[in-house]
Amino acid sequence: MEVPVSNAMASTVWKGYISFGLISIPIRLYTAARDERVSFNQIHKECNTRIKQQLFCPTCDRVVERSEIAKGYAQSKDRYILIEDEELKSIAPASSETMDITQFVKLDDIDPIYFDASYYTVPEEPGRKAYNLLLAAMQKQKYVALAQIAMHQREYTVALRPYGKGLTLHTMYYENEVRSIPEYEDQPQAEVKQQELGMAEKLIEALAKPFNPEEFKDEYQRKVLELVQAKGEGKRIQGEARPQAAPVIDLMKALESSLAGIQRKAPVKAPKSQTRKAG
Repeated sequence: MEVPVSNAMASTVWKGYISFGLISIPIRLYTAARDERVSFNQIHKECNTRIKQQLFCPTCDRVVERSEIAKGYAQSKDRYILIEDEELKSIAPASSETMDITQFVKLDDIDPIYFDASYYTVPEEPGRKAYNLLLAAMQKQKYVALAQIAMHQREYTVALRPYGKGLTLHTMYYENEVRSIPEYEDQPQAEVKQQELGMAEKLIEALAKPFNPEEFKDEYQRKVLELVQAKGEGKRIQGEARPQAAPVIDLMKALESSLAGIQRKAPVKAPKSQTRKAG
C-alpha cells in the first residue's frame, strides 16, 4: 500500500534508541497519522476581529505573562504543589532515551482498543543495518515488539510492528485506562434465530471486500469547506434533509430488503465474449 509522502520536512517527536538485547539502534520518531479538520477562530461579531485569550489571575486581579506561569498539582481545594520543569527532567526514567524491547507477541494478541497514536521510526545512519536486521526478523516471524517509552511527561507501553519500509510505533493505553461501563458490560443478550443469523451472514458477505482507505472521505469536512466558500462569495447553501432512523420491527424483512438492495446496486458483469479484445 502506498503511503502519502509530504514534501515538507517532518518534525522529530522523540529521539533515542531501540534496545534489542545488547544491540542499540539510534532512531527518531515522526508522527504517522493525525486528524484533519476545518478550524475556526473566535471572532467578535461587533467588529469582525479575532478574539485574543489572556491569562488572568483572580487573586492579583490582573493579566499575567507566560513567564510567570508554573506547573501546579492540586493538593486540595485552592492549594497547589508547584513543580519545576528541571525537577521533572531529573526524575525522567531511562525510557526517555532508550526503549528496551521486553517481549514479542503476535499482532492478533493485542485488542485494537489498546492502540492510541501512531508514529514512524526512522533509524540514524549508524543504526541502519541493525534496524533492517530487526525489521527483517520481525517480518519473517510475524511478531510485534513491546517496549516502553517516556515522552510528553508520561511513560507509554508501545508496540513496534513492520509496516511498509520500516517499523511503526503505536502508543497503547494501560489496562486501567480502558473504561468499563455498566451500560456496555451489562447489556442483555437478545435471542437470535438461526434463519435471521443466516441472512445477516449473507448481508455481511455481500458487503465484504478488501480495505481501501482511499474509498473513505470526510464528507462533513467537505461540506463545511463548501459552506465557507459559498458564504465568502455571498451565496447560501441549502441544507439536506436527514433520513429518520427507526427501530426495526420485522428483522427478517429488513435483512431481506437490505440484501436485495445491495444486489441491485452490484455492477453487472459483461459476458466473456464482450470483454475479449478484437484481434
